[in-house]
Amino acid sequence: MADLTTAAPAPLSRRSIPPALTIALIYLAARAVTFGFLILAAALSAEGTRFGAGATVQDLMVGWDAQWYWYLAVNGYPAELPLTDAGAVAENQWAFMPIYAYLAAAMAPLVGGWWGVAAVVISLVAGYGATYVLYRMLRDRIGGTAAIWAAAFFAAGPLAALFQVGYAEALFLLWLFLALWAVTARRFVWVYPLVILMGYTRPGVLAFALFIGLFGIWRFFSRRTEPLRAREVVHIVALGALATVVGFSWQIIAAVVTGDPGAYLATELAWRRNWLPGDEGHFLPFDAFVRGAAFWGEVWGWGAAGGVILLVLILAGVTAALLWAPQVRAVGPEIRLWAVSYLVYLLAVFFPQSSIFRLLVPLSPLWGAFAVPRSLVWRVGVLIACLVGQWWWIYNMYALGNRFWQIP
Repeated sequence: MADLTTAAPAPLSRRSIPPALTIALIYLAARAVTFGFLILAAALSAEGTRFGAGATVQDLMVGWDAQWYWYLAVNGYPAELPLTDAGAVAENQWAFMPIYAYLAAAMAPLVGGWWGVAAVVISLVAGYGATYVLYRMLRDRIGGTAAIWAAAFFAAGPLAALFQVGYAEALFLLWLFLALWAVTARRFVWVYPLVILMGYTRPGVLAFALFIGLFGIWRFFSRRTEPLRAREVVHIVALGALATVVGFSWQIIAAVVTGDPGAYLATELAWRRNWLPGDEGHFLPFDAFVRGAAFWGEVWGWGAAGGVILLVLILAGVTAALLWAPQVRAVGPEIRLWAVSYLVYLLAVFFPQSSIFRLLVPLSPLWGAFAVPRSLVWRVGVLIACLVGQWWWIYNMYALGNRFWQIP
């Protein structure tokens, strides 16, 4: 019989720590660093910036679009679109989806009635959930250690401050990652409610509709290696249809409530007039991105053609990486198809300005590609770059933020 009084305890190894706890520790450490960055940004905020001298961390956490979500939670959606002095549709709540704002309002009584506190708590919790789901989604593709590193890159990434402010991104990422994980696992039943949650948390579900379509095409051509059963075909068609309907439904809802068929598009285009004052307010797919490239080319002194050429070069580089880079291929076809779908969606609907960094966050499953190389030096270097990028973003958008050029 073993001598229980003298037997040495078994050493605690990393493998004995549950993955959920490992990710939680990484996430909490990342949030502590981000909080420090926010404290510093508040201290550096000066007169003439968005938050001015004497800004507090609380000001930053509930600033920018968080103010719109709060205003939405308090006042709802306007039945009559507000107009500018020139008679154009002004910025208003119809640009923001309801779930995040109203969920925070429902939780506010639990935290003393403070909507901002509830909103940040939702972002923090959803951010952890998204980080853990990202780890689980990548683990079977790139291995457990690489997936942990990818989760660390995500938790500490350049836009990680979104987990600590009153923005809907963290909640949307949780729904998105769960949906992508369900698709990779062929658990299609779970995707239906997630599509609805995504669609009414923030814009972007139409990109998921495109993803489902491309996924269906890929499954058809890969059916010899993985049989394509009738039940899966039904799910693919139904999910694509649902995502499309949900994606366009908000325009219909806005039209019914306001009596203006173009209410939603006019609201979204109201933000674009900040950069294109003479804009006529017409929407054409891909037009805004091309015009934006030309606009920034002029601003940076390269000329309109130079801006468009830069856009083409960036797109060529990204396409090449998605098609041929072995690190990107390692994360699996579903994530690569999502990346293609989301980039096409952005090119079709968005006018590029400083918010482009935030709008690229749904591409975060690609952090797995950065974690594939096994070199510790590489992985630590990527993590340091993430933290440097995070401070650069916080400093520019919160310490120096202004209405037109430095907007989160």
